[in-house]
Amino acid sequence: MTWPDLAALELLIRIDELGSLSQAATACGLAQPNATRVIARLERQVGQPLVLRRSTGSALTPTGALIAHWAEPLLLAGAEFTSAMSALHDHRTHELHVMASQTVAECYAPGWLARFRTQYPGTNVTMSVHNSSDIMDKLEGGDDRLGLIESPTVQPGLRAVPVGHDQLVLIVSPAHPWAKRHAPVDLERLARTALVVREQGSGTRDVLDRALAGLNPVAPVAVVSSNAGVLGSVIAGVAPAVTSKKAVASALAAGLVKQVRVRESDQLKRTLHAVWPTGVKLLGPAADLLNLIRLQQ
Repeated sequence: MTWPDLAALELLIRIDELGSLSQAATACGLAQPNATRVIARLERQVGQPLVLRRSTGSALTPTGALIAHWAEPLLLAGAEFTSAMSALHDHRTHELHVMASQTVAECYAPGWLARFRTQYPGTNVTMSVHNSSDIMDKLEGGDDRLGLIESPTVQPGLRAVPVGHDQLVLIVSPAHPWAKRHAPVDLERLARTALVVREQGSGTRDVLDRALAGLNPVAPVAVVSSNAGVLGSVIAGVAPAVTSKKAVASALAAGLVKQVRVRESDQLKRTLHAVWPTGVKLLGPAADLLNLIRLQQ
């Protein structure tokens, strides 16, 4: 049996994407003469021309386009296989590197990592904190750490596994008129209220923006890049805020802030996800952590 030449198939796909043999060769790490020979060898195997050379670039023939289409799942499988093979030598490495969004890092990851350390005491854990959008950008840019995010949407090119749920709530200072309100606030009223909000790219901000979409919300009174900053602003009486209930649980219990019911509270609920690049096989401590989290759900 003659197995497919994955390097040749990748070159064919890149020609289709870039419209140039020379650019495709560069993208595949080949010198152009070598790329030309690779395509010629593939054409001999197929018995038909696959690439049309033009003064303005290169394009695939109908047969070439068909083969490129067939090749895509093969290349994806090859990427997964390569990732798994490269991880075999350190499948049981003693290092776990995680990126977590702020609410996950503050409210959920400590418990997850405590249980992980109990089961895997010899593994050192490093966790860095970013907003959800930044984590997804880093993963799409080649970062190989496991991401734990709170955004309601996951960027294309990433695999996502649900690891929990988080409820956002409306909070005010005890002196705010809404603190003694019995009737729930609806989203339309919330949209007309200047709030303290998280920064763009935050999963909390994303959920709020989606809930208020189409209601023409007024501009926020302040944009703060941390949960602690949002809470402090509300305590100081700057304005109400919508934030994770778990992130303000202690402040609610102490009476530093008051929760106000929201009529459409289901629209302020979100799913937490573990994310990593499509085509990468999750192995070692990262896979162990994900399995542990899912068993606790």
